Amino acid sequence: MDISELVQIAREAALKAGEAILKVYASGDFDVNLKTDDSPLTKADKAAHSIITAYLQKTGLPILSEEGAQTDFQERTKWPLYWLVDPLDGTKEFIKRNGEFTVNIALMQDNIPVAGVIFAPVPQVLYYGSKETKVYKEAAGKKVLLHPLQEKLSIEALLQKDEVIVVASRSHLSPETEQFIHQFKNVRLETMGSSFKLMLLAENKADIYPRFAPTMEWDTAAGHAILRAVNRSVYQADLQHDLEYNKPNLLNPSFVAY
Repeated sequence: MDISELVQIAREAALKAGEAILKVYASGDFDVNLKTDDSPLTKADKAAHSIITAYLQKTGLPILSEEGAQTDFQERTKWPLYWLVDPLDGTKEFIKRNGEFTVNIALMQDNIPVAGVIFAPVPQVLYYGSKETKVYKEAAGKKVLLHPLQEKLSIEALLQKDEVIVVASRSHLSPETEQFIHQFKNVRLETMGSSFKLMLLAENKADIYPRFAPTMEWDTAAGHAILRAVNRSVYQADLQHDLEYNKPNLLNPSFVAY
C-alpha cells in the first residue's frame, strides 16, 4: 500500500470510531474507570480502540495504541513502519461533555510521524494528510486544502509580532507554560482540549502552542505529522529538535509547537 491508501484507511477508521464515541456520549453512560496513572478510561475509549484496531490490522502494520497492550521496547525498535493511536484524546473533556475531544491516528516511518488523521466527533471536523498527499480539512460538507507555510516560523519572528495567538491546554495550563507565554509582546490566549490545539496551528488560526505538562507519544503524533506536512513542527523545549518517538518510555518531554 502507498501512503495515500494508508491515509484513507486511517480516515475511515477515525470516522467509524467517532460514530461509536458519539453513541456513548449521547447515552451519558460513560462507565468511567481510572487507569494506573489515574487518567480516566471510558466505554468510548474501549469502543474506539476496537474499531480502529480492526481497520488498521488490514494494513498488516503493527499498532501501538493507548488502550492496547504495550509492546516491549525491544520489539518496537524493529518496526520501520507502524501506527500510533489515541482512540479518544481528551477523555477528561469527553467526561466534562464540552465536545473538545478527538480521535488521533498517526502513521510512523522510522519513528517519524509521516501521516496523520484527527477527527473531532462532536463538531464533525476531520483533518488528515501527509506531505505526499497534502493536508485537508473536512467540515460541514466541505473539503478544504490546508496550505503549507511558505517558510518556517522562528521564535525570533514571533517575538517581534505585534500580537501572538497562543493556544494552550484547557486542563493543563502549568506555571511553566504561563512563564513561557509572558515573553511575547501582546498575547491572545486560546484554551481548549485535545489535539484541537495543534490543528489551530495547521489552519494558521494560532501561532504557537507551548506544553510544559505531561503528554504521551500518541497524544502528539497525528498532529505532529499534519504540522510537518504544512511546514510547521512540534519541537522539544530546546526549540531545535523535533519530538522523538518510540522511546523506551512513551512519555513526551515538554514541547513547543509552531
